[in-house]
Amino acid sequence: METSRLTRGFYARPSIEVARDLIGRVLHVRDEAGVLSGTIVEAEAYGGETDPAAHASFRRNGNVRVVWGMPGLVYMYTAYGLHAMLNLVTDGEGYAGAVLIRALEPVTGIETMRSRRPEIPDGRLCAGPGSLCRACGITLADQETDVAASDRLWLTAGAAPRDPRAGVRIGITRAVERPWRFFDAASPSVSAHRRGESLFPGSG
Repeated sequence: METSRLTRGFYARPSIEVARDLIGRVLHVRDEAGVLSGTIVEAEAYGGETDPAAHASFRRNGNVRVVWGMPGLVYMYTAYGLHAMLNLVTDGEGYAGAVLIRALEPVTGIETMRSRRPEIPDGRLCAGPGSLCRACGITLADQETDVAASDRLWLTAGAAPRDPRAGVRIGITRAVERPWRFFDAASPSVSAHRRGESLFPGSG
């Protein structure tokens, strides 16, 4: 695990770069069921106070305060008061960048994921930010976990995505035109549409 763990320097970059480079990396979660993991196949960048869609642009209190902190920390919030959402703090301390992890392609712990999301096809168990948190047992209690050092949540190198693309962010109402959602169009676990610009134009 430790030999391929992503270090803090990986996260200490602009959120757009981190979101793009997260595609193909592997997220690991340790809980009472053991270690679950999935390949990140979709992630969205949020650019801090200057990004109208970012929480940091209109909120400073509560859990959001962590996004001004150390790169590699976890920022958790709930969507619609129901669904836990996993974000990773990026950039540098004092600049409120973050990346929302939108989808995983399951790798290990699939039986546990099935028990938490019964009657869902394996390829869709972690398709969506709320779905992946439920399947992997990620909760608001994971706020401020340090993925660069923790044995609860961590990321490893993984493999290159098969068809990496960039498209507009979804599920927001502000700055919707920014192509800051990155995804592997070849994965069945991408949460929504697969329309987007190839990150390797002209390659075949």
